[in-house]
Amino acid sequence: MVHVLEARIRAALAAHIRGVYNLDVAVVTERPPRIEMGEIATPVCFDLAKRLKRAPRQIAAEISAQLPPIEGVERVEVAGGGYVNLFFARAAFLASVVKDAEAAPALAPADAPKCIVEHTNINPNKAAHIGHLRNAALGDTLVRVLRRAGRRVEVQNYIDNTGVQVADVVIGFVHIAKKSPAEVQALAAQPKFDYLCWDLYASVSRFFEEDKTRMALRGETLQSIESGVGAASEMAGIVAPAIVRCHLATMERLGIEYDLLPRESEILHLKFWDSAFEQLKQRNAIHLAASGKNAGCWVMRTDDTGNAAAAAEGTSEDDDAKIIVRSNGTVTYVGKDIAYQLWKFGLLGKDFQYEKFHTYADGRTLWSSVSSGGDSSAPAFGKAAIVYNVIDARQAYLQNVVVAGLRALGFNGAADRSIHFSYEIVALTPRCARELGYTLSEEDAKKPYVEVSGRKGLGVKADDLLDRLETAALAEVAERHPELPADEQTGIAHAIAIGALRYFLLKFTRTAIIAFDFKDALSFEGETGPYCQYAVVRARNIFRKLQEQEPAFAMASLARVDLAAASSLLTGIDGNSFWELVLLAGSLGTQIEAAVGAQEPAFIAKYAFQLAQAFNLFYHHHRVLTEEDSAKKVFLLQLSRLVEVKLVAALELLGIEAPEKM
Repeated sequence: MVHVLEARIRAALAAHIRGVYNLDVAVVTERPPRIEMGEIATPVCFDLAKRLKRAPRQIAAEISAQLPPIEGVERVEVAGGGYVNLFFARAAFLASVVKDAEAAPALAPADAPKCIVEHTNINPNKAAHIGHLRNAALGDTLVRVLRRAGRRVEVQNYIDNTGVQVADVVIGFVHIAKKSPAEVQALAAQPKFDYLCWDLYASVSRFFEEDKTRMALRGETLQSIESGVGAASEMAGIVAPAIVRCHLATMERLGIEYDLLPRESEILHLKFWDSAFEQLKQRNAIHLAASGKNAGCWVMRTDDTGNAAAAAEGTSEDDDAKIIVRSNGTVTYVGKDIAYQLWKFGLLGKDFQYEKFHTYADGRTLWSSVSSGGDSSAPAFGKAAIVYNVIDARQAYLQNVVVAGLRALGFNGAADRSIHFSYEIVALTPRCARELGYTLSEEDAKKPYVEVSGRKGLGVKADDLLDRLETAALAEVAERHPELPADEQTGIAHAIAIGALRYFLLKFTRTAIIAFDFKDALSFEGETGPYCQYAVVRARNIFRKLQEQEPAFAMASLARVDLAAASSLLTGIDGNSFWELVLLAGSLGTQIEAAVGAQEPAFIAKYAFQLAQAFNLFYHHHRVLTEEDSAKKVFLLQLSRLVEVKLVAALELLGIEAPEKM
């Protein structure tokens, strides 16, 4: 509610200044340094002073005296050299926040402009690892925050089922494991097939290193997979879908779901690339390199500054251009990404067919693209107003090439609304790597972190990590609540483990490299998911005990704020501490707006922690259930209920469940 009142204040100030001074200004607001100075301050008078050639404090005095009443604002004062400070009507604000807390969030209308969020995008060649979990957690939280902000969102998980990584696993099965398609089909039906492929994928790197001539197998295998013809294509058609199902099961453990799995194979088979290729050629956005190391390749130059230098050195100006189509005719994945991005915005003139791929526990259908024979009941996909691609920061150049492709085709609006939602990598601390059994070089052992490498088999498999977290959480729950049934203990442990992991992955800003360590992730103290969850449990315990002590107490009465009692209780020293808690609880909307504007989910994580901290302080200072003053007791119960609702909402945005007990 703070953001609603703040917006109302900015609009009222702008209108007043326009009417009195005939000036249009952008009113900036901020939080004063102390609560005694009000809730909102604006330095707008300093800007007005330059334009009106008058003292800012004099203008502030005029505005403070003449500003028409603003709903929710109790008084206006001048501060410092020319600030205008505004004070909320505290009791009325509390009543509004309590009412808002009990209301269901508004859903976006079915015809609202669509946001597409593409995330996870794990190559279907091996088990997911912790780096993939950061992508998925960030993407899923972005989806949740956008939906809470009233956006209509479509969630896509792109499946690169024709790429080099899948080709390498196929090579591993055929040339190392010596397996037939039928044998691989049998293996794919077994548990942990993604783990088997993890080890096999690592062995392919050694297979190539032992004999460099074997690299020719990769090109041959890729051509078979892309064309959809031959034994390699048949093998890839077994491996990729089986691995995707493994990945979906892993992500469901974290509460992550998708709407659509667009597959690269359909981009090729339905000639998406051919359509994009023709458009790019017609616009001269790409050309065939005639000389140099890229001779015979179709390339895109995104920067012409190196042309003169290339000529002076006797090299081709295309040597540094981005290859879109290789000389053997295969399309690089950035080329396919250009076609895919055009489709997302509805600019390609082509569409997929769709079939049902998976049904989630809540009954929702996950659809997959197919080349033919699609289901006529499939919803409409694509045609977005804005697209968020959740891809790590190392792919920034390639994302820029995709945007350059859109601009070269004249789609500047779509290019502007193509958002690379980037993030830094998740690595391992050397201690964590050693705990996992990896042998580190002397140089790596001295580094602050060791990078995950799928080709080397170095990393924390996502399911192993989740299993370890759940085992540790279950031991804690069993010790604290031995009386609970085993299935209830397991459910609580799962919620705690997921809360610990998702909070750990989300509390860092996207530009921070995360050095993962089991000891840090498993900690239930400090700035952690379990700390936030426990604050909710404490609040719920208050109401559980209340129902035991006073069965006749009407919980519905907490939705009605006694304005006179609240006004009295929100004054003085204790009143200010209560008021700080109310303001914080009422600031979730502000944090959602900030998270969307800055594209930073960490804002929500920080808010949840701060609210949990503030409530724990309140909990220790006030004995809610033994309060003798009945009006104050109801007031304290209302604050407890308000925090519970807002903290649960914040945790839901992070994909974290608040268990009933811990």
